[in-house]
Parts: sequence; structure tokens; C-alpha cells
Amino acid sequence: MSDRSPDRPVPVAIVGPTASGKSALGLDIAERVGGEIVNVDAMAQYRGMDIGTAKPPLHERRGIVHHQLDVLDVTETATVARYQAAARADIERLLGAGITPVIVGGSMLYVQALLDDWSFPATDRAVRARYEQQLAQVGVAAMHRQLAEVDPQAAATILDTDGRRIVRALEVVELTGEPFAASAPTIGEPRWGTTILAVDRDTAALDDRIARRTDRMFADGLVAEVEGLCEVGLREGVTARRAIGYAQVLEFLDGGIDLARARELTFIGTRRYVRRQRSWFRRDHRITWLDGAAPDLLSSAMGALDPT
Repeated sequence: MSDRSPDRPVPVAIVGPTASGKSALGLDIAERVGGEIVNVDAMAQYRGMDIGTAKPPLHERRGIVHHQLDVLDVTETATVARYQAAARADIERLLGAGITPVIVGGSMLYVQALLDDWSFPATDRAVRARYEQQLAQVGVAAMHRQLAEVDPQAAATILDTDGRRIVRALEVVELTGEPFAASAPTIGEPRWGTTILAVDRDTAALDDRIARRTDRMFADGLVAEVEGLCEVGLREGVTARRAIGYAQVLEFLDGGIDLARARELTFIGTRRYVRRQRSWFRRDHRITWLDGAAPDLLSSAMGALDPT
């Protein structure tokens, strides 16, 4: 599936767990090669969701153009299919202009949809609506148990708190008669011949970074950010309101938990997500893994881009 051409630059993707240092490395590489960043973090697509997504502020982007940041309102539903089409168009434009795309982020399905040959199964509004109604009636835990009965593999890979993906998996199983994983792409030659790098750190060190990042988000005004987003429809959004950090602050604002518990649950949720990211990306044999704590991280990354 390679689209590599001697006349076009080769994209680089920098993936891996949250808080490992992907954004900084992406900026370093883009600066070195004269590239532009293509975001592959689902929640960073939302305008105004800045603090809770650790989105690089404009003044820290070093004048490097970023794509697929701030492209959705919080009332819009983020879908892998929309992202796939839009990001692929961005990358084709960059390649056509001789600019290296530097793809940065850790949203697992988004990465694979972008780099692999993935055609999405059909959807049926009536079937989807029925499962969404069930979700509202019985709750996400019960829906996850239902998924485990019909598709244990899907249930093992989808968080028992991710109602939207559970509903989608149930919908696909019903419509296709096949496991949800059957609709996933086969890992082969990455699109455009992309070089895929992943940044990780020692688990204890990464947990410490997650804890410090979580504390910093709350100190920097995450609650105020969520309050402001509520005024433009965050509560009505299907995907934005479920983002880690935002969901916990909404629960705090609704009086369900205190602020300390919201901060704790944000840390716990992020740490759980990191474990899933590691598991997902570790199965991809195409990835070159880098130690985010290494003093020669950039030179190691550049060496992987040009091993000669």
C-alpha cells in the first residue's frame, strides 16, 4: 500500500502513550526537516478544549503550522471516518507541496485509520438509536457486559466506560454478523511509506508525569475552561463531554464528586488509557520505539528517519 515516491518527502508519525513527550519531539523533528504537524489526537480537534488535552499553545508551536487542531465545535461528534478523510487530504496537500507531514498523537484508532487501508462498516441509524436508548436506560457497564457476550474480543479492547464505542461495536456486530475486529484494517505497509516512531518512558516515571500533568491542568484553570465550554454546548456534545478530565469536571460541577476526587479520577482515567495505548501500539511491528527520557532522543529519532 506504499505511496512512497522518490519525488515526495516521507511522512513521520510520532505515537505512543499520553505524557511521554510526543508533542515536543514532533516540534523538534518538524523544525529540523521543515515539516508541518498533523494532529492525531481526537480530543485536540475541539476548539476551546486546550488545557485538558494538553494542546500546545500557539506561542509554543515555534511558528510551525498545525493541521487538524481546533477543527470541531464541542457540539459536533468526532468520528474516525471524518478524521481519516480530512487528515489524508491534508497530508496529500503537504506531500504535493514538498513538505514533510509530522503526524503526532496517541489516538489509537485514528492512527490506524490514517496509516492503514481501513474502510468503515455501514451504519444504521435505527440500530444505533436502539443501542443508544439501551445505554441510557441500563448504563454503560451493562452494555459492556452485553458486548462481552456477543464479541468478547471487542469487549476486551474497549473500555467499560466508553459507551459510544460499545454502542458502535454492538451496531457493527448486528449489521455484519461478524466480530467488531473484522472491520479493522490489516497492518501492512503504512500509507505513504510513513516512518512510525513511538515514545515511551519507564512506567513509574510516566505515572509521575501524568500526576504532575493532571495537577497542572487543574491549577491552570481546567474547571473554568469546562465552565466556559458548557456555555457553548459541551453538555450536548456526544464525544467532547466524555473526554478524560472534562467528564470528571462535569461531574464535579454537577455536585456528584468533590474537586479532589475529580482530579484523582482524571489521573486514574489517564493512567488506564496509557495502559491501553501501550498495548495497542506494541502490537504494531512497524514501530521504532524511543525512550522519551533519553538525552539523545532527537538524534535517535532522526537516525530512525534516515538510518543511512
